[in-house]
Amino acid sequence: MKMITRRGLFLLILIIAFIGGIGFLTYSVMSEGSKWVMMPYNSHLYYNGEMIGAGKITDTNGTVLAETVDGKRVYNESRTTRKSTLHTVGDTAGFISTGVQSVYKSKLTGYNALTGIYSVMKNGSGNDLELTIDADVCDAAYEALSDYPAGCVGVVNYKTGDIVCMVSTPSYDVENKPDDIDTNEYYNGAYINRLLGGLYTPGSTFKLVTAICAIENIPDIMSREFNCVGEYDPGKGTPIECNAYHGSLTFKEALAKSCNSVFAQVAIELGPEKLAKTAKDLGLTSAVSISGDISSLQGKFFLEKGDADDYVGWTGIGQGDTRIPPVAMLRLVGAIANDGKAVSYNLVDSLFNKAGKALDLDFAKRETQLLNSETAAQMKSLMRNNVMEQYGDYNYEGLNLCAKSGTAQIDEINSNNTAWFVGFMDDEKNPYAFVVMVEKGNSGSQTAGPIANKVLQALVNK
Repeated sequence: MKMITRRGLFLLILIIAFIGGIGFLTYSVMSEGSKWVMMPYNSHLYYNGEMIGAGKITDTNGTVLAETVDGKRVYNESRTTRKSTLHTVGDTAGFISTGVQSVYKSKLTGYNALTGIYSVMKNGSGNDLELTIDADVCDAAYEALSDYPAGCVGVVNYKTGDIVCMVSTPSYDVENKPDDIDTNEYYNGAYINRLLGGLYTPGSTFKLVTAICAIENIPDIMSREFNCVGEYDPGKGTPIECNAYHGSLTFKEALAKSCNSVFAQVAIELGPEKLAKTAKDLGLTSAVSISGDISSLQGKFFLEKGDADDYVGWTGIGQGDTRIPPVAMLRLVGAIANDGKAVSYNLVDSLFNKAGKALDLDFAKRETQLLNSETAAQMKSLMRNNVMEQYGDYNYEGLNLCAKSGTAQIDEINSNNTAWFVGFMDDEKNPYAFVVMVEKGNSGSQTAGPIANKVLQALVNK
């Protein structure tokens, strides 16, 4: 009797352990299965470390950017398009971590916990992904950037959040990857999407942040008269040098002329705490999420209570130690255009299985109020004045542009400056915000401005 009882107890323990093991295995498959199946040793999805089991990727016009043909991953027939869309599409080996082929590889293969990779086994490839980018516009951006060692262009619909252009250089042809890509300086940072993964001194584009802070904290800022004598001396430390001797000017004129003297003085009056709060509220120190799964770096802003006036002044004009990813500046100007509201960004338009059935992407759309609508309206007016009075509407024909340039000084050599041009079209039919950043670009308005014009003209005149 005791023997039977012991055996029964032993069997009960075995049954409980078996059920527990089955439960753990089921949980593991449901939670980790997509990671396991996407490992490079899965020969159904990979060949020589390159993913071959993914479905087709197209742009917003249906142009094929990547697809699997006869067990091999192939890309658009245009070399320019392959290079212009590289950082969006990504590679199949995972070097470009923010590319959709890396981020959405389980969706592209059609994996799910119930059927596994049945779609790949049956059809030779998985689900098809349609992106929001326009390959023709990306080509125009890539060609405009080609004269410079590195840079990026981003264009987004500030009403919907759809990204229509995302280009980073240097790039390379994914079908003919250079043998010396890891040793040739020409390809430095070629795996990085600079729009998302680069941190840069913002230069005078940061004066938009200082202006917003001033509008919200200094009631008479728009009626004041300032005087620029070629620099602003805070009394202690290093005087903040200006780009010219501007004389008497209003705040509106100071932004158009990008007067360092005025903006340093205003920044010091505001103080480090108010500037730091504004930078945080405007999202410059938080990551920008795209389609829920792709994320930018976080910006760096170091002002705090007790900082010296000269450091506050330099920071207020966009020099100092501030570092911002270009996409964060894109989100800010898009919010200014959209009554202060920043919409969530999207890169993926739709996902279809091989039967043509649309699949749920589960992307939550959000709207964040970065600044109040009254301040946004004032900033829109100021940025429109910049173009009319400083950059010239004739240089941006038909675009009704609102913009701000920036020239971030990296060292004593002007040709090493980081050139910026940011802004938006104030146009209901073409609600596009943009950012252009060029490393070693010399001048924001003279280098990045014309690039922005070429890209936007390509977009609106299709």
